[in-house]
Amino acid sequence: MGFLVLLSFLPTASTIGILNSINDLKDIPFGQSVPKHSLVLLHWFANTIEIDNNDAIELNFDPNHRDYGAHHYVNSPEFLDPLPFGHQYFTLGNINPLINNQRRSMPSYFTNDLNRLLGGEVLNRARIIFSYSSQDTVGQVFIRQHYHASQCLRGYDPVHTYRISINLLRELRVFSLDRRQHSELSEIGANTVDRYIR
Repeated sequence: MGFLVLLSFLPTASTIGILNSINDLKDIPFGQSVPKHSLVLLHWFANTIEIDNNDAIELNFDPNHRDYGAHHYVNSPEFLDPLPFGHQYFTLGNINPLINNQRRSMPSYFTNDLNRLLGGEVLNRARIIFSYSSQDTVGQVFIRQHYHASQCLRGYDPVHTYRISINLLRELRVFSLDRRQHSELSEIGANTVDRYIR
């Protein structure tokens, strides 16, 4: 009985929070329960994709070739929505050099000198998960994180999984990580982005 009660409180695909704007990002506890580098990873992704006038998202890389360390994400147990035939989930953001050494790698500001930037084992927890179709378009986009080592759990933390809207991706494309350009983005998560500026 206790196990069933516990299951009723676990998040499901229908309870994932949706982040629609920069203001929504400000409510996320970056640097506390959410790794600081999640924000920088999300900013990089928003500036890597193409969004057309019909809100279709296209990648400028092929996740099947493991560019940027992308690889298939197995949705098991089915926390995210099941996908129709011809669609698959992919994940990226792993900064392990053994994973992120393919034809295209994550940018140096995200992968270099991370112990100095963030310290310790919290570095490699943030991930982006996206659905990808056989027509080379992206459907849903999520930020997720692995459990912190202190939690003694393996896999992804369902509590800190957020769906990212097209609107937020568009807003993120406006901001720069350049130190010379002060932006609202640099104030999210107690100046998290300032640690990554080039």
